[in-house]
Formats: sequence, structure tokens, C-alpha cells
Amino acid sequence: MSDEQIIDHDSWNYSPAKLPRQSKIKLGCIHGVLPFDGVRNPGFRSSSSHRVWLTYKTAANDFMPKVGIAESAAEAAVAHELLLSPDLYDLQFQPLAVNFRDEQNKRRTYTHDMLATFVDGRRILVFVRNSDSLQKPRTWREIEAIQAATPSSAADHMMIVDAGHYSRQRRENLFRLHEAIQSPDPETDNIVLWTAKDHRSFWLIRDLFPLLNLPQKLVFKSCSRLIARGALCANLDHVIAEWSRVEVAS
Repeated sequence: MSDEQIIDHDSWNYSPAKLPRQSKIKLGCIHGVLPFDGVRNPGFRSSSSHRVWLTYKTAANDFMPKVGIAESAAEAAVAHELLLSPDLYDLQFQPLAVNFRDEQNKRRTYTHDMLATFVDGRRILVFVRNSDSLQKPRTWREIEAIQAATPSSAADHMMIVDAGHYSRQRRENLFRLHEAIQSPDPETDNIVLWTAKDHRSFWLIRDLFPLLNLPQKLVFKSCSRLIARGALCANLDHVIAEWSRVEVAS
């Protein structure tokens, strides 16, 4: 390629450079961590979309860490929210693919985002899509075709999730809450919750610090776990910090 054909994206052409498609990222074996087992690896490199790799634990795997791959930050946030539920038994990423025909009668393949299994036996397929797409009738016709092509034995129903409901702050909070519950400390949580219930002056997280003979860092981590459990309520669309307004769940 000659110098005249090279487009300088730094000096004048401010649009994103169109780069050649890269190969998918494949993780090798990680000691003590179960591998990703989806039917499709969505972890290809992209300059326009956000892929998320995470480890998570469920009762189905005896709480052994397992690799999951989400195709977007919103999809990862939905996964983190599901993982906070004490009723969740298992979570699978890219669990199954189905073939369907689109409006042009072309044969297409769709891989479901997630499959959540709960302790009562319910199985829910999770479909995550951005708000703009969900406002289009064409998208809902596609969803209906996907639902029709999905075997009834695969799940009890399919849940449609609007990615627009997950603000950046909510996504970050859900990530941190999921991280917090990885280090359980029920004794501290009981003390912090009892103190929160016993003091009417409690308004902000930082109001608990002088009431407890515990390090502030320990109290804040406990508050994060209590929010994750639903024992404390907070606005997840605001960054959770020591100045956050929280209250005991009724």
C-alpha cells in the first residue's frame, strides 16, 4: 500500500478506524476455575462493543468459580443481578442456539444470552437488547420467531430485558455488590444490621461508622453485602459510597 492510500486517523479523519476482524479470545485452563461451557464463544475482539469476562459461583457447581462471557456490559449487569438472588441455583451463558426464519424467510441462528435456573426448578431464558431496538416492531417479530423456535423443554419462559434500564452507575454497583458477597461475614452483617435497625438517626452509610466499634472499611463492606441481600435499600443508579442514602428494608 502506497503512502497516498494510508488514511491518518489521528490528524484529520476522526471516525473510528475500520480494523480487520480479529480472532476470538480463548482462555486456557485456569487452576481451580471451571471453563466457559457455552455453545458459542462471544468473546471476539471489537472496537465498538464491550465484551465482559467474569467468574461466578452457583450452588449447581458447589460454589466453585466458573468462567462466564457476556456480550455487553448490560448483559453482564443482568448476570450480576441474578447472581445476587439467594433463589438462584445455576446460571449459564450462551446456553443453547436455535434456528429460525426471519421476515425475508432466511434461515438464521440465534444463541440465547443466559439461562437462569432457580432452586424451585424454574428455568428462565434471558434475552437482553438495547432500548432503541426494543422499540421497533421488527425486533418483537424476531423475538416471537425465536420463541417459537425454542423447544418448550429448554425453559419455562423467556424474559425480555431492556438494557437501557441499566445505567452506568447501576452496572458498576451490581459488579461491586457481586464482588462483596464473595467474602461473606455473617457475624459482622448481623451486628451492622441490628445497629441500623436500632438507631432512628441512621440516614447515610457513614452514620453507622461512629456507632460501631469496627473499622470503617469493614462496616462499608458489610453494608454492600446487606444491600446485595436486600436487607438495606439504596438507589443503585447512584454510586454507592459512604455518603449514600440507605434505609433498612421493611
